[in-house]
Amino acid sequence: MDLYGQQQGGYAGTQTTARDGVAGFMQRVYAFMAAGLGVTGITAFAVSSSPTLIKTVFGTPGVFFGLIIAELLMVMALSGLANRISAMTAALLFFAYALLNGVTLAAIFLVYTQSSIALTFFVCAATFGTMSVFGAVTKRDLTGLGHFAMMGLFGLLIASIVNIFLGSPMMYWLTTYVGVIVFVALTAYDTQKLREMYASGYAGDGKKLAIHGALTLYLDFINLFLFLLRLFGRRRD
Repeated sequence: MDLYGQQQGGYAGTQTTARDGVAGFMQRVYAFMAAGLGVTGITAFAVSSSPTLIKTVFGTPGVFFGLIIAELLMVMALSGLANRISAMTAALLFFAYALLNGVTLAAIFLVYTQSSIALTFFVCAATFGTMSVFGAVTKRDLTGLGHFAMMGLFGLLIASIVNIFLGSPMMYWLTTYVGVIVFVALTAYDTQKLREMYASGYAGDGKKLAIHGALTLYLDFINLFLFLLRLFGRRRD
């Protein structure tokens, strides 16, 4: 009886430790993500408040497209070289990316009113938080949803590129609604995937995985925010 009780207590303790480990891991993911969003928001506001920086970034095509290319290279480096770089290097790349993304996203302050940007941010935060919690607690396997969302993402990219040349208002709104659905689904799927990856006994550097996870959820948040801004953003006069 005592032996059985000890075994039960040990098993329960192991479960509790595992849950605490996953919870701590996800807290690190969200902390890095929130810090990245903070860097992006502060940078975007600062750049939009400086006529000189606005002219330099958006008045010089070479500078703007150079920043876009630099951002893409940083994401590729973080995704493709995750196992070859240190956690410190990964963190520096992540925050450098967040800063550069803030520079290019300064454009939204030139197009939309600050009040509508703030409203959209809170709507996005509530939507993202809800779907991330759902992905974290649901017992349902979201792999199918994730694959569907990824296919939708590829279709969305193709449609958006085509519409650059067509300039169709109908396609613009179609891609907007599809974009919201895709990134709502990806938020839930990516959260579940990160939790399961760590809970299954991830053998690598937990801090690097947290940074990679933060980048993934950061991208989900930013893209969801931009699509919601199309819906709720009020353009400046």
